[in-house]
Amino acid sequence: MDLAIVGLERSGKTTVFNALTRGSARTGGYGGGLEPNLGTVKVPDERLDRLSGLLKAKKVTHAEIRYIDFPGSGFSKEKGPAAQYLAGLSRADALIHVVRLFSSEVVPHPEGSIDPARDLSILDLELAFSDLAVIDRRLERLEAELRSRKASDREAGEREQAILLRFKASIEAEQPLRSLDLSAEDLKTVSGFGFLTLKPLLVVLNVGDDDGSRLAEVEAEHASLPLAGRSALVALPGKIEEDLSQMSAEEAAEFRAEMGIPEESALDRMIKESYALLGLISFLTVGEPEGRAWTVPEGTPAVKAAGAIHSDIERGFIRAEVTRSDDLLRTGSYAEARRQGLLRTEGKTYIVQDGDVVHVLFNV
Repeated sequence: MDLAIVGLERSGKTTVFNALTRGSARTGGYGGGLEPNLGTVKVPDERLDRLSGLLKAKKVTHAEIRYIDFPGSGFSKEKGPAAQYLAGLSRADALIHVVRLFSSEVVPHPEGSIDPARDLSILDLELAFSDLAVIDRRLERLEAELRSRKASDREAGEREQAILLRFKASIEAEQPLRSLDLSAEDLKTVSGFGFLTLKPLLVVLNVGDDDGSRLAEVEAEHASLPLAGRSALVALPGKIEEDLSQMSAEEAAEFRAEMGIPEESALDRMIKESYALLGLISFLTVGEPEGRAWTVPEGTPAVKAAGAIHSDIERGFIRAEVTRSDDLLRTGSYAEARRQGLLRTEGKTYIVQDGDVVHVLFNV
């Protein structure tokens, strides 16, 4: 999973990136760099860790998230993101927009004041410019293509044209594409374009140290911010979390208690929110060779979950043996889970649940 971190200059965006990745990227004006910062983190999963220990797995593989921190200087007013960043942004599964909510005389806000609604609007506009340019170019080409096609061959093109015209109207009305009610077929039709305002959006209010103990209150105070569609809002004390990420677990826990900061780390909170926003779950495969977590969308049938492991397993799917992770932890072995009727056989259409432990039988 790729998550793109965006934001205006001096929003503390790279500080949040460091907090999430335990990184040490230079902060302050992006350190003068133009290349995105990259950081990969393992998704913590206590179920996987405990089961891998219980069943003596020789290798443990957690799901991973890659955070890509794009420079604030790459967003020009009324032009959209710089061309060299468009491909990376388009490939991202979701956007994390860091919005400044801290004051600093040393690092003044480039707009002169703290105003999260204004900052949200500024960046939304830049992303919309990018989408509108893509839409206009495609509509122009599509119009020429449709003129040259026979009437019987125009149905797919006309469907795409209708969707893009609807998209154009939405953006011109200053509404992000994620605010539209789209069918699965609509989304499939435009999946190759990587529209930026169609992506799920997680807004991170980057608060100052003094607000680190009142994050829930800050979120409630800003619940009326103009978010639309698949979007969510969280508050984080970026600088504190960056410092905590460099401490040992014991030191960090002690510091959180002293400062009244929530026990949950920035990374854990962001992963939880990202999975919820994207509608993702994790299922596990655990045996002596390896314990591993796999990420799939909610509502995934067993045969498609098997495909996440390997396409051959999906192709040759016979059945799946499934148990719940907590049941397997309680019983201590697959044999005992089976004896207690907690290891069941499921077919292709079974909807895999978060925390399922799955063993797929297949033949190719």
